[in-house]
Amino acid sequence: MIENRNFYINGAWVAPAKAHDHNVINPSNEEVCAIISLGDQADTDAAVAAANAAFPAWAATDPETRAGYVKAILAQYEARKEEMAQAISLEMGAPIDMSRDDQAPCLPWHLENSLEAMKEIAWLRPLGPHAPNDRISMEPIGVVGLITPWNWPMNQVTLKVIPALLAGCTMVLKPSEEAPLSSLLFAEFVHDAGVPAGVFNLVNGDGLGVGNQLSRHEDVAMISFTGSTRAGKAISIAAAETLKRVTLELGGKGANVIFADADEKAVKRGVIHCMNNTGQSCNAPTRMLVERSIYDQAVETAAEVASKITVGPASEPGDHIGPVVNKTQWTKIQEMIEVGINEGARLVAGGPGLPEGMNRGYYVRPTVFADVNNQMRIAREEIFGPVLSIIPFDTEEEAIAIANDTPYGLTNYVQSQDGARRNRMALALRSGMVEMNGKSRAAGSPFGGVKMSGRAREGGVWGIEEFLEAKAISGWAAE
Repeated sequence: MIENRNFYINGAWVAPAKAHDHNVINPSNEEVCAIISLGDQADTDAAVAAANAAFPAWAATDPETRAGYVKAILAQYEARKEEMAQAISLEMGAPIDMSRDDQAPCLPWHLENSLEAMKEIAWLRPLGPHAPNDRISMEPIGVVGLITPWNWPMNQVTLKVIPALLAGCTMVLKPSEEAPLSSLLFAEFVHDAGVPAGVFNLVNGDGLGVGNQLSRHEDVAMISFTGSTRAGKAISIAAAETLKRVTLELGGKGANVIFADADEKAVKRGVIHCMNNTGQSCNAPTRMLVERSIYDQAVETAAEVASKITVGPASEPGDHIGPVVNKTQWTKIQEMIEVGINEGARLVAGGPGLPEGMNRGYYVRPTVFADVNNQMRIAREEIFGPVLSIIPFDTEEEAIAIANDTPYGLTNYVQSQDGARRNRMALALRSGMVEMNGKSRAAGSPFGGVKMSGRAREGGVWGIEEFLEAKAISGWAAE
């Protein structure tokens, strides 16, 4: 068993001010796999003080110097990437092959993309030709609190820590207490890369403890949070006391609109995408909207695809899906599957209970509901598990209305061979992102949503600029 109760504060591993052990559970077998400590106010204050003291010198460094440290973090990952994959698989249940191929590689992907994006930042820029003696200076906002989730741990840690470092901010990271092992390893990368003391700090804790303390702290200039919409609201309220900047990347209920002229693999692709990471992705296409003329065939295909998805332990190689992260999440998903049945949706694959042959571990049967309408709870609430709802539509206008009739607005999807229709749909859908015909967004594209999905933009130039403030200067002496 792993025991790591220390926090990383001011360039050193330090014991918590007060003992508060927390068990990390392996979701594949429900056994304790690690013990960490949860921080309290004294730990949070120490980490913020270290970041505050380090800020002036770090903010004054040349951007290329900061980029050099990020490249050194990347080198640490390359030397220890199998450790990272194993940590993620153990703590949150991603099958080891997925952890190696998709979860852990989020780190180099975002580091390399952020380094490219940094080249496009004009740190000191002219206001315009009409004002030759005016300048806009883009400057780091200060000490930032970074609160990250368990479902894609390195994806979210690197989407926050790396842009903040490159922007010239100092920080305190609070990773999810459900999946802290990968972040503790990341802190080792930062330390071994030689990042100056106090620039990066890590304190484990829960939302009501360290998360709330960071959100309210008067010396924290900004909170960047990824997680549930409920928690995002609480953070916004807490942060309002000190008028700090808050950027939120929250939940989703993405619509995948499949027209009759979609390619033959569109339905299969949509089911697999929904079930990926055991449905624990905020941008999962969990509502499949299908044009009525192909609806019956789509339902049949979706049921067949879902029934062939296997479920198994995270430690085993293969392309199966693993468990969900914990008992609370498992129970919530089971309740929502029962809700779908009681609401009158037609269960065509999966259903409640553990998969056949399993009696321990937080496993969920890949589940598909047909004949769903958009007023059902399973169509409106984020389930965060491998549960797909299929809804028929007749016209393009109806598809847009259904897709937009949601409190969320993260990612929507369109499947059609008609380019003009795809373009119309992309502009009409209310979401921060639209992906069409299975094509992922390119490197440097911003990730984020609208409405109850939050309004952060992470990745690319936008991701760095989230941590910058614009200073307007007049009377600049032209060279």
